[in-house]
Amino acid sequence: YFDVGVDCVETNTFGANWSNLSDYDIDDRIEELAKAGAEIARESAEKYEKKDGRMRWTLGSMGPGTKLPSLGHTTYDHLKKTFALQAKGLILGGADAFMVETSQDLLQTKAAINGCRVAMVETDTRLPLFVEVTVETTGTMLMGSEINAALTALEPLGIDMIGLNCATGPQEMSEHLRQLSQHAEIPVMVMPNAGLPVLTATGASYPLSPEDLATAHEQFVKEFGLSLVGGCCGTTPEHLGAVVKRLGGTAPKLRTPSPEHGVASLYQHVSLSQDNAYLAIGERTNANGSKAFREALLEGRIDDCVDIAKQQVRDGAHLLDVCVDYVGRDGVADVTELVSRLAQASTLPLVIDSTEPAVIKAGMELIGGRPVVNSVNFEDGDGETSRFGTIMPLVKEHGAAVIALTIDEEGQARTTKDKVRIASRLVDTLVEQWGLRVDDIIVDALTFPIATGQEETRRDAIETIAAIAEITAKYPGIHTTLGVSNVSFGLNPASRAVLNSVFLHEASEAGLDTAIIDAAKIMPLASIPEEQKKVALDLIWDKREYDDEGNLTYDPLARMLEIFDGVDSTKLKDQRQAELAALPVTERLERRIIDGEPKGLEADLDLARSEGSTALEIINNHLLAGMQVVGARFASGEMQLPFVLQSAEVMKSAVALLEPHMEKTTEAGKGTMVLATVRGDVHDIGKNLVDIIVTNNGYDVVNIGIKKTINEIIQAAEEHHADVIGMSGLLVKSTVVMKENLEELTNRGLASRWPIILGGAALTRAFVEEDLAGAFPGVVRYAKDAFEGLDLMEPLVAISRGANPDDVGLPPLKKRIYPKSQLQVTEPENMPARSDVALDNPIPTPPFWGTRIVKGFALSDYAAFLDERATFMGQWGLKPGRGENGATYEELVATEGKPRLRYWLDRLLSEKAMDPAVVYGYFPVISDGDSITILHHGNDPEGILGAPGILAPDGGSEGKIGSPRLSFDFPRQKRDRHLCLADFVKGS
Repeated sequence: YFDVGVDCVETNTFGANWSNLSDYDIDDRIEELAKAGAEIARESAEKYEKKDGRMRWTLGSMGPGTKLPSLGHTTYDHLKKTFALQAKGLILGGADAFMVETSQDLLQTKAAINGCRVAMVETDTRLPLFVEVTVETTGTMLMGSEINAALTALEPLGIDMIGLNCATGPQEMSEHLRQLSQHAEIPVMVMPNAGLPVLTATGASYPLSPEDLATAHEQFVKEFGLSLVGGCCGTTPEHLGAVVKRLGGTAPKLRTPSPEHGVASLYQHVSLSQDNAYLAIGERTNANGSKAFREALLEGRIDDCVDIAKQQVRDGAHLLDVCVDYVGRDGVADVTELVSRLAQASTLPLVIDSTEPAVIKAGMELIGGRPVVNSVNFEDGDGETSRFGTIMPLVKEHGAAVIALTIDEEGQARTTKDKVRIASRLVDTLVEQWGLRVDDIIVDALTFPIATGQEETRRDAIETIAAIAEITAKYPGIHTTLGVSNVSFGLNPASRAVLNSVFLHEASEAGLDTAIIDAAKIMPLASIPEEQKKVALDLIWDKREYDDEGNLTYDPLARMLEIFDGVDSTKLKDQRQAELAALPVTERLERRIIDGEPKGLEADLDLARSEGSTALEIINNHLLAGMQVVGARFASGEMQLPFVLQSAEVMKSAVALLEPHMEKTTEAGKGTMVLATVRGDVHDIGKNLVDIIVTNNGYDVVNIGIKKTINEIIQAAEEHHADVIGMSGLLVKSTVVMKENLEELTNRGLASRWPIILGGAALTRAFVEEDLAGAFPGVVRYAKDAFEGLDLMEPLVAISRGANPDDVGLPPLKKRIYPKSQLQVTEPENMPARSDVALDNPIPTPPFWGTRIVKGFALSDYAAFLDERATFMGQWGLKPGRGENGATYEELVATEGKPRLRYWLDRLLSEKAMDPAVVYGYFPVISDGDSITILHHGNDPEGILGAPGILAPDGGSEGKIGSPRLSFDFPRQKRDRHLCLADFVKGS
């Protein structure tokens, strides 16, 4: 390999680890064998260095072994210790870097990485640490991990390079390398096999030629910006020689990655910033918050604990908060048993919630993905022996994100000022001393009950909401969370649901982006009756009213207790059912979709059909109308994702009930479509509707499901001889995935093989048919719904089978329509060079040249400049209600806008929270026609430009004083006096 010109070779130590060597009872020689392998490679490298003076490097190979800790074959701690022995041997043998490769289980990979760290500390050495994971032909690692989950879990561990090796060839790796290239903040590498092995008469062989490998690597370097390329199984010195020849001296493309910071389970990445929604942290797997979970845990019914976790997944949680702390219990044993199950059984990332460092340590050592630690705080300080000082090394070792509580040595923060002060100290410490990124931190500003009736609790919600706004403004990228249900403690369940839901909305408006909640008990704001919503808002914002004598005339707490007196959740549901039943059946069906209400659905569908509506009319005119409302509310943030999922489930049920009643065409074999929801997206209601509509019209549809990679889509299209490919997705990020999929089809030379239909809530026709189609050499069209997709099938199938696109009736691509200006400008025939502005006005002498900053303004000097309408409507969302009972804008201003504004102005004044300043200056200028030129004033103590002295020099040398610095061109009036701003400045 050195003979053909490679820069690096690997040591022959891939299997020098505990699990491999223990099979031969020589695992006591791990360090010895690793050292010997490194010495042999280093000796060879040095021989070639002496020949030509060019540096060569040896990469210490560390394979995965044969035991998977995520399956319980061994423990993280044992693997870390034994990998440390291998790493120490590699260091002593002279390896230049570690290569943790062929990684199949993220927990094993973490153990290897941290084993290397242990060895480096022991030997006082620092070597680069490279990691390559292996993605199978299934599109995931052996344990089911997607590539984004691997990146999210491993990059925070401080590795120096990440990439792929083994299992597949360059073609199968391309999609995953594209993702790493786009999102990894560290260099990316690859070592593919020489293709997928094929069976021949002489046995298995690898089909990829040396030139094929060189071509693939050339694309990876020039398009993805890869920093290190090589070969794995089936590659030979001839293969790498071709790569060296092709790429010698080639600079990788400059990458500008867009990180997707978040957390991960063993299987998938979850962003902490959700599209149009807060991130829901499920609170029911908590021994202190859920009676059902606590009883199951105490009775040893772990299966029931797992079922509670799975129900939260179905209810729309994004993460699971796991807390087993309970008096008298062995927390380490409990967390070990539960997390070992959840780490495999749950696709959601876990939040390890405990006050005990030993419990947090035990939990994190079972998690292959990237967990969240709940929590850290300064309750007993931040010294080395404090709880904070004990937990943070664990956080760093496992690359976890953290929830930081606003608690310090003085206790829990109640006021905005204290919450922000403690949050600032926490964030600064975590970033500056522990190396966390700001977006690794989730600040919990603490929620307290506001319905106790005690005066000191009345403003707690206001203080918390204000703190969230200030923290998010001070630290861009920071995340915030709350235990939302704490706010309603003491109320009955019906009123708690309302208050929790409204409080969550208000906090989200202030910047809250995660919440520890039971998602099933949060209500969409639009479904809460106006009076209940108003009293909840009044309670949150403490809008008590008094008469002129100071007597209390309205107390929102008392009113809330009155409204919900004797009301339970069952009565509320019965009331909503009665209101629903009073609607005409067609409106009722639409409402069922919007509210996610399945009870009585089948009877309503039968009634609608009996009244003359066909199955397709019901879907198109009523069910889809409901989904459009859901989509609009989701896009505006008025409806959160869990409610969208409920609506989607009702839609699925309705379509399934209507499908047997749809008219089916008798034609068969009209064409085949492969249909998929794209990678990273689990939403399939639209896709499944396309399946039903297109299938019932004589086409064969191969619906391969959700979260499908382009590799899986291509494989299905080839296997089923598809005529058309359809891709669907609800999330905004799915539009990016679709673009990447089209790029991948183009790179593989498959753009013309299948016409493509794209659809989904986040797509627009202009994006697909102008932006995407403009860069895609094949045929791609947008379908706004299933029926438009059906209309596209006939012409696209014809194109797929060889017809000319111009002859099959394919709708033309539709471009964006830009508004045309109606203004017509006619240049005057005799435009003067200058207006009649007087030239003899005296030029004032400025007090100084340059700029000055003036501070110390009183709030009263500038408060009147605030645009109240923009603040009330644009920022605070105070908009007039609909219908006769809706509040007018003026009423909202009087009852909410002005009082809230006074509150903030009072706080700004009392806390001296604003430090206003004005920047102003004087600059020498001259004019020339329609231009004004600013001159250099330099450091002009002699007053060359006519001023006595310079207080703010512009940095120009003395020789530049009076020379042009910057020019501006200004328009001149076309009529009247033909004025131009330059006319008011002395000419040159």
